[in-house]
Amino acid sequence: MSNIEKLLVANRSEIAIRVFRSAYELGIRTVAIYTHEDRFALHRFKADEAYQIGRKGEPIKSYLDIDAIID
Repeated sequence: MSNIEKLLVANRSEIAIRVFRSAYELGIRTVAIYTHEDRFALHRFKADEAYQIGRKGEPIKSYLDIDAIID
């Protein structure tokens, strides 16, 4: 039995979806992050929760801003 209740997947697309599937099988809730540019990406909708990060027009910077993601 896992002590992990919720997992933030700080990745996108197919990799994130695979992690979500595995977490689901283990009974772990998932959280996705996405930028404005990824707002229609499938990984956003496959997670239990999803939060937009960063500013429009700065997708790379948004994913690399660890302090903002954790905040």
